[in-house]
Amino acid sequence: MAVSRQTMTDEQRKSVAVEYLKAFDNGGVTSTGGSILELFATDAQVYFPKWGIAEGREEIGKMFGEVGGTIKSIKHDYSSFNWVFSGGDTVVAEGTSYGEHQDGPWRAGVPEWGAGRWCDVFEIRDFLIQRCFIYLDPDYAGKDTARYPWLGAR
Repeated sequence: MAVSRQTMTDEQRKSVAVEYLKAFDNGGVTSTGGSILELFATDAQVYFPKWGIAEGREEIGKMFGEVGGTIKSIKHDYSSFNWVFSGGDTVVAEGTSYGEHQDGPWRAGVPEWGAGRWCDVFEIRDFLIQRCFIYLDPDYAGKDTARYPWLGAR
C-alpha cells in the first residue's frame, strides 16, 4: 500500500464510502459517470462472503462482475445507516438494503432472518478505498433454509 499523503476527515472518508454504495446501486457507475473501480487504490482488497478476498482493481472487478451478475437491482437505505469512526483510516457502515436477486427479491426484515442487513468495514486513505470487507448473508432470496433446522419451523 502507498504511503498516505493527504489528511482526511471522518466526513470525507464517509463521503467516499457513500459514493461507493451509491455506485453499486447504480450498476457500478459513480456520480461523475466513472467506474466504481476508480474509487479503489490499485492494490486494494475486497472481501465478499462465499467469494473470498479480491486483490487489486482487476480482481475486484471480476468479483463485482460475478456477484453483481446475480443481482438484478439493489438499493441501500441511506437514511438508516449507522457509522462508526475509528479516529484513523477505518470507517464502519452498518445498514440495510433491498432489491432483486436472480433467485428472487429481498428486503431487510422480510423475513426477519433473511438477507438485507449488512456491515462494511472500510479503510480509506488518500480519498481511495484501500480495503473493504463486506459482511452479509449472500443468500439474498432466502433459499438456503434446508441446512438450518430453526428456519424450517417458521
